[in-house]
Amino acid sequence: MTGHEERAAGPRQARPPAGAPRHYEVWAPAAAEQVEVEVDGNRHPLARDTARAGWWRGEAPAGDYAFRLDGGPPLPDPRSPRQPHGPDGPSRPVDHAAFRWSRTGWRGRPLPGAVLYELHIGTFTAAGTFDAATEHLDHLVELGVDLVELMPVCPFPGKHGWGYDGVSLWAVHEPYGGPDGLKRFVDAAHRKGLGVVLDVVHNHLGPSGNYLPAYGPYFTDRYHTPWGSAVNLDAPGSDEVRAYLLGSALSWLRDYRIDGLRLDAVHALADDRAVHFLEELSTEVERLAVATNRPLFLIAESDLNTPRTTAPRGAGGQGITAQWSDDFHHALHAALTGESQGYYGDFARAPLAAVAKTLTRGFFHDDTWSSFRGRRHGRPFPPGSGHRLLGYLQTHDQVGNRALGDRISAVLSAGQLACGAALVLTSPFTPMLFMGEEWGAATPWQYFTDHTDPALAEAVRRGRRREFAEHGWQAETVPDPQEPATVLRSVLDWTEPWRAPHSALLDWYRRLIRLRRERAALADPDLAAVRVEFDEAARWLVVHRGPYRVAVNLGDGPAALPLGAPGREVAASFGECALDGSSVRLAAESVAVVTV
Repeated sequence: MTGHEERAAGPRQARPPAGAPRHYEVWAPAAAEQVEVEVDGNRHPLARDTARAGWWRGEAPAGDYAFRLDGGPPLPDPRSPRQPHGPDGPSRPVDHAAFRWSRTGWRGRPLPGAVLYELHIGTFTAAGTFDAATEHLDHLVELGVDLVELMPVCPFPGKHGWGYDGVSLWAVHEPYGGPDGLKRFVDAAHRKGLGVVLDVVHNHLGPSGNYLPAYGPYFTDRYHTPWGSAVNLDAPGSDEVRAYLLGSALSWLRDYRIDGLRLDAVHALADDRAVHFLEELSTEVERLAVATNRPLFLIAESDLNTPRTTAPRGAGGQGITAQWSDDFHHALHAALTGESQGYYGDFARAPLAAVAKTLTRGFFHDDTWSSFRGRRHGRPFPPGSGHRLLGYLQTHDQVGNRALGDRISAVLSAGQLACGAALVLTSPFTPMLFMGEEWGAATPWQYFTDHTDPALAEAVRRGRRREFAEHGWQAETVPDPQEPATVLRSVLDWTEPWRAPHSALLDWYRRLIRLRRERAALADPDLAAVRVEFDEAARWLVVHRGPYRVAVNLGDGPAALPLGAPGREVAASFGECALDGSSVRLAAESVAVVTV
């Protein structure tokens, strides 16, 4: 343990004293005759719980432990709170009550009106730990964001990875700092007035270290998913599977004092029960919020384009607080870059019109034809609910799933980046930034893994290169996910924010976030109150936000943009601009926020 870790808030993650009695229980309906708990090499039989079908329970000494089913090999606890030796090793108890939280008086941060910042602990700093990330919280405070969204932190094989191959859904990846490391990060963030959101994955588990099928029907073949068998949410045994996922979610919010959860790919949660899993989850989270007197929230990643996801449960919805808005991203990306491949195709036909539609209607595909899907897609979004959509210029997906992991800053000028930032941060949506975006980071963010199984590592390597070869990429140009250099290239360079041209863009992001906070009309979530004028050929658009105009010139020459009323003040600008009566003159690739 480093000196820095010794000074951090909270106790060390000490191993519990050996020999102390402890109660053990596990849901293992797959076990026919016998379940044992093995503690530090010694086996202790468990008895069937006569009150709960499929459960086994008993007393044994405290220590590192594993379960054996019908004399089989030792398996980690499905509800393991800690995996000190990785996903394949024994489990270790965690006394959540022993952590010394600061007395910050933190009462939470609601999602409406907030600005989020998505980051990956492993590449946010060179050290790749919670404690190292804590050292840069002041940067986020000065930037002006309200909530830090952490990519998944559950254990996965090896040291490096995105986190979406996690297993042990109640535990924390040890190389990041384990359970106490996450608590120290959350505690430090709260001391600085920042809330914390955690990305969780309920739709699948990683291909390595997943022992749940040995215990019981955690998965079902009733549905096909990109990852194989679906998580069992509606087949026999699904009551306990749902309880497992609900318990994990509530533990993050209760034991780690997380403020909200981002739910990965909820469209892959196959569930035909009368009460959908998401509805049950949102109900339980609301109950916990009342019990803890803190605003707790859920954010869904969904490509279904249905307002049912965020509609109140009483109105037949699932009660999720907000959802990611890929439509807005795709429209903005197509407008800025000109890319038209894949799902960008529909947006690239008239990109400024697509931006205008998403800013005023929420969804681009609202029961319209999707060429990417080969069918009609979506339904209209409620006009007064813009805050229920997250708007962004970049995310981990939209960067890391490119062949080279190249950020948008690799192909756009500073002016174009500033235009994109202005449209995000003055939008009716809940804005979200991806780490390093605020200074136009030159570092890529690539797809990296550290699989310890050689066969799996080779399959991932070949699969990644085969995928992009189908789109014309040479195999040797696609980074090897298993190569250490791939993750090293993806680490942020913290010397960049203070150097030109990055410092100017960083200052622009800070000004925009400050404007959004100070001038309420720029954060108004009412989509019906937004009006957009644009000229597709000249490549300019003007967004009307109450008494403000966000004027964007994406053309390659100067242009006069109509304001609809005499301009009184340039509240903020990036690039040359000048008011001229009821218009504003902007240089090429420039943007201004004007008061009329």
